Amino acid sequence: MFDRSRSSGGGRETLRRSNGKGGGQETTAAVWAAVSGMTVGEAWLRRDEPKSPELLARYDGAVAQLERGVPFAYAVGSAGFRALDLKIDRRALIPRPETEGLVELVLARCSGGLVADIGTGSGCIALALAVEGQFARVVAVERSADAAALARENVKRVSPKTPVEIREGDLLAPLADRADRYRAIVSNPPYLTPREYAELERSVAEFEPREALVSGSDGLEATRAIFAGAAALLEPDGLLAIEIDERRADAIHVLGRDYGWNVEIHADLFGCPRYALATPGHGPGANTSEE
Repeated sequence: MFDRSRSSGGGRETLRRSNGKGGGQETTAAVWAAVSGMTVGEAWLRRDEPKSPELLARYDGAVAQLERGVPFAYAVGSAGFRALDLKIDRRALIPRPETEGLVELVLARCSGGLVADIGTGSGCIALALAVEGQFARVVAVERSADAAALARENVKRVSPKTPVEIREGDLLAPLADRADRYRAIVSNPPYLTPREYAELERSVAEFEPREALVSGSDGLEATRAIFAGAAALLEPDGLLAIEIDERRADAIHVLGRDYGWNVEIHADLFGCPRYALATPGHGPGANTSEE
């Protein structure tokens, strides 16, 4: 994939076109771009420049991981999410393009006040809201201590203008013992059943954390808990925004209604029902208090 030939005079490593395993020239440039901090175009245009031993070692390590089937983001240690470049490793899920749409919907509807991201993982949603939104503060909740540590590393990496606080705990619990009320609560919770998890492709099942993917026998355990408790934490007319599994869009619409929410289901860029946006109604679980 990377022909490490040396020029006779300068001892320079050279990026060269390859037809080897892993995607050839395009993959070569993409890997080098990721480990060197360049764009893909820059990596290819500067392929003949001298390479430091440290970067060459990082490149070779990424290539070796890719050849073992490790997902690209884990192999190179980073992933893009909207305008962000985040550190990514096996402590958290790799951010997906579909989740960027959830952020877009929240930004279009909310500004000011506090916003919470439940199950933050790498911190991608929380940091995107902090960088692009006009919020006073973002609280990011994560039950995995390892993932929370990664999120904190990404907060330092991004240094957003809006403060981002990482709290450890399960779902809404780290929010419930305080008087704060939130303009929006956002979540990309686990939403697969054990059977669906068993059918995932190897690149996901073998490398990404199971606890961030599976949510009870029906895939709705986390979503159910969020519907049950979020209304009491929102400002009046606050927004609850959840990424969902397209196969359970109808069930989630009914579930939200049963907990007293007004629920809208929105499609992603591929036309699949992917997002549930909800506001408190006047049924069970609704927030009817006045402030």
